[in-house]
Amino acid sequence: MSDTTASLRRKIESAGDLQSVVRTMKAMAASNISQYEEAVRALGDYYHSVELGLSVCFRKGVPTAPVVEGKGRPVPRFLDAVVFGSDQGLVGQFNDMVADYAVKSLAAMPGKHWVWAVGERAHARLADAGLPLMGLFSVPNSVKGITPLVGQILVECEARHGEGEGTELHLFYNRPTSRATYGPVSQRLLPLDESWRLKLAGLPWPTGNLPEVMGETTATLRALIREYLFISLFRACAESLSSENASRLAAMQRADKNIDELLEDLKGAFHRLRQSGIDEELFDVISGFEALSVEQK
Repeated sequence: MSDTTASLRRKIESAGDLQSVVRTMKAMAASNISQYEEAVRALGDYYHSVELGLSVCFRKGVPTAPVVEGKGRPVPRFLDAVVFGSDQGLVGQFNDMVADYAVKSLAAMPGKHWVWAVGERAHARLADAGLPLMGLFSVPNSVKGITPLVGQILVECEARHGEGEGTELHLFYNRPTSRATYGPVSQRLLPLDESWRLKLAGLPWPTGNLPEVMGETTATLRALIREYLFISLFRACAESLSSENASRLAAMQRADKNIDELLEDLKGAFHRLRQSGIDEELFDVISGFEALSVEQK
């Protein structure tokens, strides 16, 4: 069925309304990227302070906390994993990339696997892959929402790791590689190994005066390790959210470009159809005028 000028006008208006929504989503995604990138940068200074505190504890020969493993690490009996995805769509291959990466990585790791998903869409893809899912966390919609999520994850991990030794915790998430691109990465968060301890013990102190650990040294070490775990989870979530919005921004840019092309085609068709109608009307007027001129002769 051929289009009319009225139907083409309606399509142009609908495409224009859709483009307004797309451009609003582009602006929101760009704004969200900035706030999550700023959160990661701000976290860097605090992370370095925690590392320096751990360095002092390990340099002074503080007894190793139970959470820190030795060199002879046994094969883990249990392996916990947290996979960061999204709740919302319009993010391209964001969830597919991290889910496929997690599935392939976990397949190569020994031990019994238990998986938590952050985001409904990542949860669905992991379930389709047949992974044993233990729970689902909602994706934060702002920087302020990251802290409660990290608290929930830490509570789950503490309950799991309190059941016995031989449990590992791995994080899987997308990390930005540039302003507009990202890639899946993983991090083994627990247990903390000997190489990690030695690396921190060798960190240079920024001044010539080395500090002293006040109070019970083991309690100080445990508190610093808790902060280290919190920061690591917070940064993983913030980088995942930054990647999600980068993917959404790219998807909206493609959609905006496609709508521009569609509007150009629709407007071209509208002008051609309108001009054709005008030409037909002019032809009718000229034909009528010529017919009247012939009759008058």
